[in-house]
Amino acid sequence: MRPSTTWAVAALAILCSIASPVVAQEAEAAVPQGMRSGLSAADWAVVALYAVSMLVIGFYYSRRIKNTEDYYLGGRQMHSFMVGLSLFATLLSTISYLAVPGEMIQHGPTYLTEVLAVPITFVIVGFVLIPRLSSLSITSAYEILEKRLGWSVRIFGSVVFVMIRLVWMGLVVFLSGQIVVRAIGLEPENVKYAVIALGAITVIYSSVGGLRAVVLTDVVQTFIMFFGAITAIVLISVKLGGFSWFPTEWAPNWDRQPLFSFTPRTRISVSWTITHSVMWWLCTAGSDQMAVQRYLATRNAKAARRAFFVNQITGASTTILLALLGFALLGFFRANPQFLNEQLNLQSDADYLFPFFVIHFLGYGMAGLVISGMLAAAMSSLSSGVNSICTVINKDFMPNIMGGVLSEERRIRLAKWTAMLVGVVVIALGLIEGAVPGNIIEVTQKTNGLFVAPLFGLFYFALFSPIATPMGAVFGSLYGFLAAFLVAFWDLTGEPALSFQWIITTSLVTDILTGTLISLVPTRGKPLGARIAWGITFATPLAIIVALFIAKCVG
Repeated sequence: MRPSTTWAVAALAILCSIASPVVAQEAEAAVPQGMRSGLSAADWAVVALYAVSMLVIGFYYSRRIKNTEDYYLGGRQMHSFMVGLSLFATLLSTISYLAVPGEMIQHGPTYLTEVLAVPITFVIVGFVLIPRLSSLSITSAYEILEKRLGWSVRIFGSVVFVMIRLVWMGLVVFLSGQIVVRAIGLEPENVKYAVIALGAITVIYSSVGGLRAVVLTDVVQTFIMFFGAITAIVLISVKLGGFSWFPTEWAPNWDRQPLFSFTPRTRISVSWTITHSVMWWLCTAGSDQMAVQRYLATRNAKAARRAFFVNQITGASTTILLALLGFALLGFFRANPQFLNEQLNLQSDADYLFPFFVIHFLGYGMAGLVISGMLAAAMSSLSSGVNSICTVINKDFMPNIMGGVLSEERRIRLAKWTAMLVGVVVIALGLIEGAVPGNIIEVTQKTNGLFVAPLFGLFYFALFSPIATPMGAVFGSLYGFLAAFLVAFWDLTGEPALSFQWIITTSLVTDILTGTLISLVPTRGKPLGARIAWGITFATPLAIIVALFIAKCVG
């Protein structure tokens, strides 16, 4: 038996071991009338069938890989529609799949206005960024940095990307396991088994099948996610006898959410929701290997633009759909408060109400399919992350470590083993991640959002700044990260918290301004001693700000 097949069997066995106590407890659990006690054997059979189908796709495409171009970029001949759906599924993790309904339930509908950013985002990314990126003969996005700013900046950018995605994927797999286990009603110690099973299955099909397997499974997972949300909305409408769940007035538990706000202490507003969405997409589409790799997998810039258009329309449709799901869940539980208790309420547990509803109110077999959709959201993000990190490691790091020219067969084997190793690291991170408090959207922005603008800042200087220097680009990113951190965690000083919607914009503006000013100093080509002296000079204000922040936090 092949090692990857053995891993697959082990992962499915773990999945079944999680299911067994649930099935056994169904008859014993005391639940309110009209509410199921948990997943049935039929539901778990559907989940297992979904997992097996993902593995089959991975093994099928593993036989069609002829070279590393096939493995990393699908031969650069992938269809725009599939690539667009893949990009959407990649960036919509289980976190996003549950966070949007949770935001609607807990805070209100303002976050829905991010769909108004789609035309602005498409024009900027589709007609400014994509043509520049698609014209370059590259595999790793960070080759761009070397062409303009040198090898050291390329390695710096690659390291930042790998760190971002490893931490992000660890968070995705941990929260996915936590959400599913919590919704099912198992004890918290079972999270580790869910993390191992979810991570192992994803790593196997993405590592053996390459980008083609990742993209196809992403497409399948996209439709499953849509189906799950639509099914829940339809069932709630049937149970409530119509669309009475649709809000016609401001719910008592919703926040004040103004149209415009010029203060960073306002948690969310329409103007900043649109601004934040545009800035996030600008930074992500222009620097994240997971996005750039998909543009490069198409035939040309026009095809890449079509893929991005599909991504944007799918993303906007999903946001609307998930917002409606949030309204439906809010209406259902307000009409049926007997299903809530002190451990599960509309204010503190809004992010978990969707899986709770699926487990306890969907029919047998259907719940398993929707839970598969939740797992799909995580697996699409993990598989794309594994593939992209593998690409960066083998294109940016390994040539300098191994040296020499490797045969195509050895390159493919190295790619697969690297993907496996990355997956193991992600599972390990998922196992050690602690519980993340607060609203999922805020938590995600305060972790992953810290690095988004600093990474894009490097690409801004490489693609659009004629005066940029390596030192200016790197220090711009460092100051940008510091600005993001201060906005995200300003409440640690004892002051009122600042809005998470200001993180990326503040970071990017700081990055570009600081990097441009430092680039005006003639450091390029200077002796090493002079560059070190200038580096110390530029780092001093950074160290002072950090020291003042720490002093304010502990003072």
